[in-house]
Amino acid sequence: MTIWRRATSLRLRLLAATLAALALALLLAGVLLSGLFRDHVMRQFEATLTQQLDQLTARLELDASGQPLIDTRTLSDPRWLKPYSGLYWQLDRITADGLSRAGVLRSRSLWDTSLSLLADELADGAVHVHQGKGPLDAPLLMLERKVRIAEQPDDRWRIVVAADMQEVTGAVDSFNGVMAASLAVLLVLLVLAALAQVAVGLAPLRAMQRALADVHEGRAQRLQGRFPAEVQPLIDDFNDVLDRNTEVVTRARTQAGNLAHALKTPLSVLDQAAAGTLAGPGSELARLVREQVGLSRRHIDWHLARARVAATQRLPGQRTAVGPVLAGLVRVMARVHAERGITITLQAGGAALFFAGEEQDLQEMLGNVLDNACKWARSTVTIAARPLTGVRPLQLQVDVEDDGPGIDAAHLALVGARGVRLDESVPGTGLGLAIVQDLVGLYGGELSLQPAAGGGLRASLRLPAVQAPAAGVKV
Repeated sequence: MTIWRRATSLRLRLLAATLAALALALLLAGVLLSGLFRDHVMRQFEATLTQQLDQLTARLELDASGQPLIDTRTLSDPRWLKPYSGLYWQLDRITADGLSRAGVLRSRSLWDTSLSLLADELADGAVHVHQGKGPLDAPLLMLERKVRIAEQPDDRWRIVVAADMQEVTGAVDSFNGVMAASLAVLLVLLVLAALAQVAVGLAPLRAMQRALADVHEGRAQRLQGRFPAEVQPLIDDFNDVLDRNTEVVTRARTQAGNLAHALKTPLSVLDQAAAGTLAGPGSELARLVREQVGLSRRHIDWHLARARVAATQRLPGQRTAVGPVLAGLVRVMARVHAERGITITLQAGGAALFFAGEEQDLQEMLGNVLDNACKWARSTVTIAARPLTGVRPLQLQVDVEDDGPGIDAAHLALVGARGVRLDESVPGTGLGLAIVQDLVGLYGGELSLQPAAGGGLRASLRLPAVQAPAAGVKV
């Protein structure tokens, strides 16, 4: 699950980076396109006004009395004649002494107003473009030119053409709105494409997560599945690590078994030698030797069990069915304690329970608890196994309850201590529950002892569990 959380975090980072890049790219594209469109519209607008200015310049002449004259009948645009139409022209006169008379002639569209111009100096024939205010405070783009007429070379004439810029701003705003909507749709499509790309790109990680879950839940001992070439080397290396880990654990278990066998053989020789001298003069020493040999054997068994569990508890793919193990232990205990007539009842429930560990370890833990209950029970022992709900990681619980004398609450904490026996009249070594407690702890579980409802003792084991295999999967 850690890899999956990291994969999810990676997916979020990839999406965030991709979306940020897309948003920034579209924003820059929108600003660039808006600027380009505005420049294009303004150039077209200026070109149109330049044509109008050229027409007026060509039609400027003097009448017989020396007054300027522009024949408006030859002007093609009807907006010149409509008041406040948004298209205007004006003629100013600049005398030789520098005096300026504004609005000597002007278009009918100006009605009774005139255009306010900047007091600037222009070379003859040069065109000056600037913005200003016109009738009704409308924003105008103005083009002006200063010319001379041969009949009056000392005077200069300023011809001005102006047009309302609301048409330009309206066109730009309309374009920006359409462009924003188009870019928004494009962004949505690109986001969907990014989601699809990230999902496809991270699909191998999801497949790896499922393969790891199979190993974690005991459904497989190696990562299995088909992965792309970019991921397969990682899978192969991980499987090699699992194989080497299994090999090391197997070798360690073999060495522990060999060591135990090497120790048990001389202990058996000592035990047999001591048994042969029990009737002789050294009988006291023989009994001491046999007692210590037996104690050494039990300690070897105990440490061997700890070493085996410590080596195997983290191996992947471990799965043991609880029901068959309990059924086998019930049959064994029924034979061992047959002379006492104890009734052993097994309540395994309807759900298939699987312990996340080896069968031998489960037999060791449940066998010690069940044997302890049978030793102390008067007539009945009840075993109940069930899964624990709402617990992560998965766990199961096995309750072993007897109807014996029970244990005082003050002594419950001492029962699990190694070598402690509260009643010497019952055969045993005092190591059974201690071994169980150690093994359960090594598996990350818990052993709890508490008084039973019928007055006896209830031993509850909480152990790691795995999900039941799917139909058709071999356990």
